[in-house]
Amino acid sequence: MPLLRNLGEFMDKLESTKKEIPRFIITGILAVMTDYCSYLLLINFIAVDVAKGTSFTLGAIIAFILNKFWTFEYVEKAIAAVIPFILLYASTLLVNVSLNHLSLIYISELKTVAFLIATSVSTILNFLGMKFWVFNSSHKRGAE
Repeated sequence: MPLLRNLGEFMDKLESTKKEIPRFIITGILAVMTDYCSYLLLINFIAVDVAKGTSFTLGAIIAFILNKFWTFEYVEKAIAAVIPFILLYASTLLVNVSLNHLSLIYISELKTVAFLIATSVSTILNFLGMKFWVFNSSHKRGAE
C-alpha cells in the first residue's frame, strides 16, 4: 500500500504542477518586467550591481504576492512564508547578481543577454524552491 500511496502523491504533485507552471510563467513575466524596467531605469543613476539588486528585489515583491495567492494558492498566513521566501530570494539574488556581473565581463555591450542569463537561472531555482519549500503543497487550498 505505501507504494500506491506514494504513486498517488506523485500523481497529485504532477497534476498540481501542470496547473502551477503556466501560472508561474505569467507571474514570472510580470515580475521580470518589473525587474527589467526597473533595471533599465536605475542603471542610469546608480551602479549596475546595485541597480540589479534593487530591480530584482522589486520583482521579488511582485512574485511573492502573485505566487502566494494565485500560483501556489497558499492558504497559510503570509508571514508563514515570508522567512523561507526571503531566504530563497536572498540566495537566488546572489546567484542572479553574480551571473549578471560575470556575464557583463564577457559580453559587456549585451546587457539584455546578461540580464536574461541571470534571470533564467534564478527563475528555475525560484520555482523549485517555492514549490517544494516556501509554498509547500501541504498548505494549499483543498489539500488534505
